[in-house]
Amino acid sequence: MKIEVATELTDEISGLVHSATRSVSSHRGGEALLVTIHGDRDTDELLRDAVSSGGLFVAREHHTVVGFALRRDGVLEAVYVKKHSRRQGIARALINTVISSSSEPLDAYALPGDRATKSLYESFGWKARLLTMRAG
Repeated sequence: MKIEVATELTDEISGLVHSATRSVSSHRGGEALLVTIHGDRDTDELLRDAVSSGGLFVAREHHTVVGFALRRDGVLEAVYVKKHSRRQGIARALINTVISSSSEPLDAYALPGDRATKSLYESFGWKARLLTMRAG
């Protein structure tokens, strides 16, 4: 496995991020999280900005992208690994790379009820400190 900062936006990376976006949107709180991350930009514009700022990290196995992490403004906004590649330490390697990069994330997002992601973050010593409540 190889973790690297994305230097260009490829169809493979874009496809994986779009797949992750579709997956997140179906979870409780997913749509709100996507609005927080995307703002008024579409996914490809967000990715182009992330590539140009050095905030998009990709994991490759045998030259195939199997995961990514998105860091922006001191926040780890997303960590995603393809289903068939999970439980192999890829998300941990992505986070370690983000931490050791030029600016350590101060915060990270996780969906409500996403115990796997919360446990992963807690394994780095991070603590939950904010819960956002919304009407409706």
